[in-house]
Amino acid sequence: MPSLISQTFLGVPPVALDDIAAGDIVVLGVQEATPYTPGKPSHSRDAPTAIRSAMARLGNWTEHHDFDVDTTLIPDGGLRICDAGDLNGDPSIPEENRARISTAVKRILDAGAFPLIIGGDDSVPIPVMAAYQSAGPIWVVQVDAHMDWRDERDGIREGWSSPMRRASEMTWVEGIVQIGIRGVGSARPDDVTAAKEYGSKIFTAREVHSDGIGKAVETIPQGARCFLTIDCDGLDPAVIPAVLSQVPGGLTYWHLIELIEALCDRTTLVGADLVELAPQRDINGLGTLTAGRIICNLSARLAASSF
Repeated sequence: MPSLISQTFLGVPPVALDDIAAGDIVVLGVQEATPYTPGKPSHSRDAPTAIRSAMARLGNWTEHHDFDVDTTLIPDGGLRICDAGDLNGDPSIPEENRARISTAVKRILDAGAFPLIIGGDDSVPIPVMAAYQSAGPIWVVQVDAHMDWRDERDGIREGWSSPMRRASEMTWVEGIVQIGIRGVGSARPDDVTAAKEYGSKIFTAREVHSDGIGKAVETIPQGARCFLTIDCDGLDPAVIPAVLSQVPGGLTYWHLIELIEALCDRTTLVGADLVELAPQRDINGLGTLTAGRIICNLSARLAASSF
């Protein structure tokens, strides 16, 4: 069970998993999943706490107008946003971490609610997406500098270089769209070939800067059920410097907001995560603030709709 916390996201009500209601938007912090170095804590372990702290001031302004979404910060009369606290992981027991994450997300889905996961490193999406086995089919929309298509790295198949490869093996995942890819990462030529052979729709950051977000979103069938996974290094390091792997030329804040808007208009969002925020690498809290505002935009648009 997640541990309930004193400081929730935007000061929204805390909630136990047993008390989630259909239509709730449930913030859930995840500290750990699968490390590459056994027993070594995740570089993003403190991200859920940092994001909540960065948004604490706005918790007093939830009835104020938010110009990014053209409504109040938490829309009046919309769906309930609540905070289920944190899953406290242990880097020495990755199997238990993954099982705990999948179980918690499945409970949220079974209640008819929307899981909004704040991680945690980029191994977290694997057990999150695994929870959709009985809630599919889904399309996966990934924002990331990297393809994450390694079959294994150092003998580990569930680490942060492999989420999209693992997603491609999930029979309930109908398609994958990858947005913001750029630079050099763990992907080798064979990994790129494997992604293309699977049918992944790949849009580099350069293409997005040139052509906008629309072309990527148009590859998703109208009305598809979508899971959005945001790796913070998908954004330019000038926007979110607080990441382990800084790669120039990334997406802007507004690219992310436009993507969220387009997905809400074209598809049915059924879950999202934001991972790979490394608060200890931040500059003047800029990256943590931006990550928090992305979550604000997503939750506000969902709360104003009926996902």
